[in-house]
Amino acid sequence: MPLTPAAARNLASTTKTAPIWPEVTPRWILLLLPWIQVEAGKFRVNRVETAPTAVSEKPLGETLPQTFADYLDEPPVIDLTTVETTVEIHTRVADLYSSPFDQKQEQFRLGIQRIKEQKENTLFNSAEFGLLKVVDPRMRISSSSGPPTPDDMDDLLALVWKMPAFFLAQPRAIAAFGKQCTAKGIKLDTVEMFGVPFVTWRGVPIVPSDKIPLSNRTTRKSATQENTSILLMRVGEEHQGVVGLHQAGVGDENFQSLAVRFMGINSEGISTYLLTCYFAAAVLAYDALGVLDVKL
Repeated sequence: MPLTPAAARNLASTTKTAPIWPEVTPRWILLLLPWIQVEAGKFRVNRVETAPTAVSEKPLGETLPQTFADYLDEPPVIDLTTVETTVEIHTRVADLYSSPFDQKQEQFRLGIQRIKEQKENTLFNSAEFGLLKVVDPRMRISSSSGPPTPDDMDDLLALVWKMPAFFLAQPRAIAAFGKQCTAKGIKLDTVEMFGVPFVTWRGVPIVPSDKIPLSNRTTRKSATQENTSILLMRVGEEHQGVVGLHQAGVGDENFQSLAVRFMGINSEGISTYLLTCYFAAAVLAYDALGVLDVKL
């Protein structure tokens, strides 16, 4: 009787992948935001209370204006927040089963992915500094007809007209906007960033994120309606835009502000590691961030 496939497999090597977590997303905002290193976990946004004055075409002999820029006595201070988790791994597992994949490093990798997902969610939804929570009321508008239309997007661009960098929207909202454009015979252009094509409006990329809330509401006609928001921002400290904040001296260039600390081994031989990320976001000038609320 010849060798059976089942027995032969005992001498064969299996090609395998690293652990795959389908819920991992690109987290584009983490790549697109400029990040500032801060000290002592705090970031103070010094704003002008009274703007300086100047004159043009001054008649000969008239006195020049005397002016100065007065600063806020108590400027806003943003505290860095944390996203944390612990990774536990049995020392026996790490010792015996770390080829071809290092078990401890794979556990770290998946834990860091979870932290980054939560980090993106917090950037949008934090009660303290979340972009959807701190937007100035003057910079928030609603769609005129429900789903986002080209006119609505133009209205948002009219708010954030000084060097707009990118839109951020729920994938469902981007699809709804695409349908509105198709119905009007408008073809949307694309631009490539990070090797990926992004739809644009008026040359500004529309970047997807599933961390922007999508809420359901029942209308008077008992139909389910989804509500969400589209953001548009100017970025960078030099442009008085939106910036991300990291703690200086923690982590490295690949994992800014992320610390991995060994917490010990318990009596059962289980090693525990603490993963901590420190971060926040700041809108330097109120007109750097605009929000369009839409119904899908």
